Amino acid sequence: MTGDRSSEVQRALADVLPGTSLVVDPDVIEGYRADRATAVVPGRPVALVRAADSAEVQAAVRAAAHVGVPIVTRGLGTGLSGGSSAIDGCIVLSTERMRLLEVDRAAMVATVGPGLRNAEVKAAAADHGLWYPPDPSSFEICSIGGNLATNAGGLCCVKYGVTTDYVLGLEVVLADGRAVRLGGRTIKDVAGYDLKRLFVGSEGTLGIITEATLRLRPPPPPFATVVATFADVVDAGRAVVDVVGRVRPGALELMDRAAMAAVEQVRPSGLDLTAAALLLARTDGDPAEADLVLAACEAAGATYAARTHDADEGELLMGARRVAIPCVERQGTVLIEDVGVPVPRIPDLLAAVEATAARHATSIPVIGHAGDGNFHPLVTYDAADPDATARAHAAFDEVMASALALGGTVSGEHGIGVLKARHLRDQLGDDVMDLTRRIKAALDPDGILNPGKWV
Repeated sequence: MTGDRSSEVQRALADVLPGTSLVVDPDVIEGYRADRATAVVPGRPVALVRAADSAEVQAAVRAAAHVGVPIVTRGLGTGLSGGSSAIDGCIVLSTERMRLLEVDRAAMVATVGPGLRNAEVKAAAADHGLWYPPDPSSFEICSIGGNLATNAGGLCCVKYGVTTDYVLGLEVVLADGRAVRLGGRTIKDVAGYDLKRLFVGSEGTLGIITEATLRLRPPPPPFATVVATFADVVDAGRAVVDVVGRVRPGALELMDRAAMAAVEQVRPSGLDLTAAALLLARTDGDPAEADLVLAACEAAGATYAARTHDADEGELLMGARRVAIPCVERQGTVLIEDVGVPVPRIPDLLAAVEATAARHATSIPVIGHAGDGNFHPLVTYDAADPDATARAHAAFDEVMASALALGGTVSGEHGIGVLKARHLRDQLGDDVMDLTRRIKAALDPDGILNPGKWV
């Protein structure tokens, strides 16, 4: 974009926004260009809007539409697929200042702004004796807006569901600047199309979420943690299939040896690096559930299996799982897969990832929300080495192809963004992609909302 054009965009925004909300300093804007998808090269925005409320979002969107420039919405930048990465000449709209937080204990709902961190919503709910279940591994730093944009999952969704299961209502600013309210505060509501679910997971391509009414629930009962190690990662996959067939755990996580080694290098946690895989299960119902998990692991050939009712000990183990991705990221550039397969096909997926890593001579540590078949093979490489880069990208493509061949998905919770945009058609097919584009065109006819991503 030329300097004159950049100035035009900045003037249009300055005419409708307070100086506290508009940023044109390139050094400040630099910090808002990218998310955590390190393999994605972001573009260069011409302005940053740090909106304080829905009215400012509306004003920014109308200005963007008037001058014909794209607008990319951003939460706290923890996304892993490039969904909020800037494109050249765009306006980046940050929702970090939109921090409304109201809890209605009697109705068991929270009304929140998109700039709140997931952990803040959890803490506010807990202050009222309630619980907000969606539990991404990055819950301490990720925003509710980003969770909504990607329909984030997390560790406990095997039993308690994903973000959309807790959304009762939304306020959304559309591409023409109108603000609409979708859904409400009632548990049951079948009046009209369920449009709120259309926007959850849409990654800012259909509208900008400026407020959400979230469902809360009573806290879960005390939990037990089961840990099991395996000499073969495929045996761990077989254990997962058996566990889910016996009981619905509150969490069921897997780490392979490479992932455990990465964690031990950064945050020593006493993980057994002689094991090929580690399973961590959390049960929060009948105490007998932990026994069923143990029995399933032992039947699948676990080399070690034990349980603990000590909450601190259990959280230490789950904490090791939560930090796995940032620990692996210290080893190089990471293409973070987010594939999912039907639970019975988990052993096949794990075997396919092992074979891919060997075939392409590429390190692919594996972690995952095993209980619901959502895995994160972490394709790790030296970006300064062209040959290693080529092998890594080939491995990345092959893992996604394997997931689809097993009846799975190219994205379970991280979104499509930039990293997986060219693979979306492989999963959806031409007819569904056509339908997707028609919906996009109906809501954003000028294509100003997060263009160049997956639609």
